Amino acid sequence: MRALILAPFSEQSISDLKAAGIDTVHNSWLESEELQDPLDLGMRLDREGFDILIVEADFVFEETFDAAPKLKLAGICRSATNQIDVDAATGRGVVVINTPGRNAAAVAELTVALMLATGRRVAEADRYIRARRWESPTAPYRDLRGVELGGRTVGVIGLGAIGRRVSELCNAFGMNVLGHDPYVTPAQSNEFDVTWTELDFLLEAADFVTLHAPAADDGSALLRAERIARMKQGAILVNTASAELVDEQAMIAALTSGRLAAAGIDIFPGHPVEPNHPLLDFPNVVLTPHIGGATDDTIARHSAAVTIDLIRISNGEKPINFVNEQVWEHRRGIT
Repeated sequence: MRALILAPFSEQSISDLKAAGIDTVHNSWLESEELQDPLDLGMRLDREGFDILIVEADFVFEETFDAAPKLKLAGICRSATNQIDVDAATGRGVVVINTPGRNAAAVAELTVALMLATGRRVAEADRYIRARRWESPTAPYRDLRGVELGGRTVGVIGLGAIGRRVSELCNAFGMNVLGHDPYVTPAQSNEFDVTWTELDFLLEAADFVTLHAPAADDGSALLRAERIARMKQGAILVNTASAELVDEQAMIAALTSGRLAAAGIDIFPGHPVEPNHPLLDFPNVVLTPHIGGATDDTIARHSAAVTIDLIRISNGEKPINFVNEQVWEHRRGIT
């Protein structure tokens, strides 16, 4: 078998694949900072004789599969599979695998870091010192006073792998953890020390609200103006999930009015952020450039998960992280 890996991938996993007899070519998009054209990618797969394609940021569409009739497996180093046309893959007998939960720990830890940074005004304090404004020994104690996490209430919206890990970390800080997820029952949430509530109650009660839900299919915001208006006066909003979840103009209005005391944001409607974006002017907003999953550990986890499944498939075993299991009996032969 011959594999083209366009995702960031650990050297250990590449060595493991080669030791298992899988000829591996690694061309991460991080090296060129450019994504492959889907049709050109398919033509390359066919021209260079690849059976396997692994991506993270690249897109694999119907034209990719049409141009690569010998492709047997497409894998994505993400939980979400929207960058691969799974229906097109299934119709052509191509196995699709993914890596669920690969960045849950990383995103959860950044979420808590943003909670700490906004609650304790870390970025403001850093700028305060760098601007040579620290002249009085005692003024920062008054002017940069923050809030502790312990004893506060956090509302976790979305209780998948990331939301659950955030809940664990917040429990460790001694926070009261409320959760809302229409796909999780109150009994299930109790198993990981989260009190399930209706969304409106969560918004009214939480000192911190953190988002870990997928965006709506129609692009509508979960936190619309009327829901932001229900939030506790002086609450802090953290979003490491999806820009589409929040009505940005309503959030900006709430930050301006003081309804929201602060916000921590890792995702934006466009990347990079426009230089005139209004959030750049708020000293109480901490911004990070979509780095929720940007850790060496995340790469190691998704590399190991993909490697395990590729070796399983090469041995005729079903992969662990099967996306289209119905294709197994009609798959293109992988030996």
